[in-house]
Amino acid sequence: MKTNHLLRTVRIVLATFFYLAVTLLFLGIGWQFNLWMGWVAKVQFLPALMALDFAVLAGLIVLTLIFGRLYCSVICPLGVMQDIFGWLGKKQKKNRYSHSAEKRWLRYSMLAVFIVCLIIGFAPVTTLLAPYSAYGRIVNSLFRPLYDMLNNALVALDARYEWFVFTDAEIWMRSVTTFVTALLTLVVLAVLAWRNGRTYCNTVCPVGTILSFFARFSLLRVQLDKSKCKNCSLCEKNCKAAAIDYKAGTVDYSRCIACGDCLPQCRHDALHYKNALMHPTRAKLFGDPAAMHPTRAKLFGDPAVPKRPQTASAEREATDSPDLSRRAMLTGAAVVVGTAAMAQAKIKVDGGLADIEDKKVPQRKTPLTPPGSLSARNMQRHCTACQLCVSACPNNVLRPSSDPLRFMQPEMSFERGYCRPECTRCSEVCPTAAIQPVSPEDKTAIRVGHAVWIADNCIPVANGDHCGACARKCPADAIQMVDYTTADGRTVQVPAVDAERCTGCGKCENLCPARPFSAIYVEGYGVHVV
Repeated sequence: MKTNHLLRTVRIVLATFFYLAVTLLFLGIGWQFNLWMGWVAKVQFLPALMALDFAVLAGLIVLTLIFGRLYCSVICPLGVMQDIFGWLGKKQKKNRYSHSAEKRWLRYSMLAVFIVCLIIGFAPVTTLLAPYSAYGRIVNSLFRPLYDMLNNALVALDARYEWFVFTDAEIWMRSVTTFVTALLTLVVLAVLAWRNGRTYCNTVCPVGTILSFFARFSLLRVQLDKSKCKNCSLCEKNCKAAAIDYKAGTVDYSRCIACGDCLPQCRHDALHYKNALMHPTRAKLFGDPAAMHPTRAKLFGDPAVPKRPQTASAEREATDSPDLSRRAMLTGAAVVVGTAAMAQAKIKVDGGLADIEDKKVPQRKTPLTPPGSLSARNMQRHCTACQLCVSACPNNVLRPSSDPLRFMQPEMSFERGYCRPECTRCSEVCPTAAIQPVSPEDKTAIRVGHAVWIADNCIPVANGDHCGACARKCPADAIQMVDYTTADGRTVQVPAVDAERCTGCGKCENLCPARPFSAIYVEGYGVHVV
């Protein structure tokens, strides 16, 4: 029994590590952390598949062939999050799961739809079904505002004591569509996991279905010894994957995620996680718990030795203990919604005297995709909309798209910042290679779009005041001020854009003082020019 508890403990420790690492990446706690732990995003199955990283894919397949679907219970953050909700549900009602037949028609239908949409580049379906990306959107849209609020509280404390350690974070909603999608995803997954454990993983998730093919042949697996089984059904009632049928004495290894939750529940030494090819003679030599020597059993704990019976009062105390998990979840949801509302209601003022009207997004004919993404089409085919690049962007340039064909994939817009020439963070964190790595030197030669001047919005044309902010701030010297005759006969200085020099960084659009629409904006290129 000690071995069974140890296996489960090791799995929980590893799952906690991966879950926290991925979560902190999306929270953007610091660029140094991204440099250290960025690999945990690149070992996710679907991003590795999109990036054609055959080394990672081969490693995950070998891992599955040896240990079963350990990826789903340790590495996948969406799977671990479901386990957390399932654990909270278990606090309310123990021994609540039951065996159910595999719904192959649903699993394989969802996988077929996913593969077809992946091949043709139909982003709305692939982005919704990708498990790692779904978790990334949940963290970036729902948990990130809470983290930023805590950071700003520390900033206020920091300013009071003059520590000068923390920096203020701007809280704003990057996309209403993404926020609603992330919230609905969280609610659906929470309800499914609360009630039935791993329903999503074993019916909808394409990664779980792909790994299930290899898990059927795993070397190490949970095995049920019918000769020792007393039909107590505790193993089945604690299997969140609905994979154990204690009556038939079978385990569905295509659905078993090797979580180990069932192992400590068996009180009759009938359940073990061991080598499926182990011969009885080898079991005696290499440590089958059923063939354990009495002396060794005393030292290491024979599972067959009965546990000290639990008193009735202790059982009653464990059963009657109050559970506040549901209240905590509802309170957390209320805080998340309140945070989003505060982010939307935030008002900027100029010196505390006048409101500054926010800029509005211009209607671009061609979307702006980050340097390194090669083209809008390449981004559409390879991006799973995980939002890691959106979270890593320090200049608030990237945000999820609301276009149905590029559903929640990142695009550039310059209402809150511009794309600095020295910044290449989005290309460094992208796990799917939708944004290829570029150096700062290479980035200065990539043209993602060109600036377009709108006469009706320009301040010199509208009221005759001199401006020229776009020309003074252009890092590529692509804007020159030239004479322009207005409709009423006035001659004013207005910008003229050299499209061959403009890189589409958006600094002119961002710094243009015209409100609510800038007098100069960046139109994207379908294919980037180098």
